[in-house]
Amino acid sequence: MIQSYKDLIVWQKGFQLVIAVYRLTKEFPKTELFGLTSQMRRAAVSVASNIAEGYSRRSDKEFNRFLLIAIGSASELETQLLVAKELGLSSVDSFVESEKLIKESMKLINCFINKLKN
Repeated sequence: MIQSYKDLIVWQKGFQLVIAVYRLTKEFPKTELFGLTSQMRRAAVSVASNIAEGYSRRSDKEFNRFLLIAIGSASELETQLLVAKELGLSSVDSFVESEKLIKESMKLINCFINKLKN
């Protein structure tokens, strides 16, 4: 039974994404601390945070609105991840977990959005 947003698999996946992004960006050069590092961390936190806030509003309409924001943040993060990868800010292997978690998060968020529509 779901008692909290923390029980939602979509939130759990988003939370894993935050941790993965923080670990990944820790490897970035210090010159990126106020650039991509900061932007990627904010976008990742936004995914999980918007899922939590939307669920906590106790309204399908509000939850849907926050899920749409979360999917936007995930898309933003995906783009930033591609830029960081292309610039060689970390080893190619380091990006694998974050890329996988972004895809899984986006899929789960989209499933929830579609479920709320019906």
